[in-house]
Amino acid sequence: MSSVKILLGVLAGVAAGAALGILFAPDKGENTRKKIVKTSNDYVDSVKDKLDDLLENISSRVDEVVDGMKEGVSDVAEKAKTKA
Repeated sequence: MSSVKILLGVLAGVAAGAALGILFAPDKGENTRKKIVKTSNDYVDSVKDKLDDLLENISSRVDEVVDGMKEGVSDVAEKAKTKA
């Protein structure tokens, strides 16, 4: 299973647990709704941050691979020129 799916699954489980905890807490409905909105916004921000980090990591790895491929192609081209 990919780490992204695991991360999203864990975050969804935590969010569901927090929402259920808030729903069953003895508090006024208005206060409970405010807590749910705040908690859900916090989790959305957390997921966005994690996805941004993941995309940045993937982007840098893709750049490394592309640079490596460019160097390899240049090396092959140089070797082809010297043999010709």
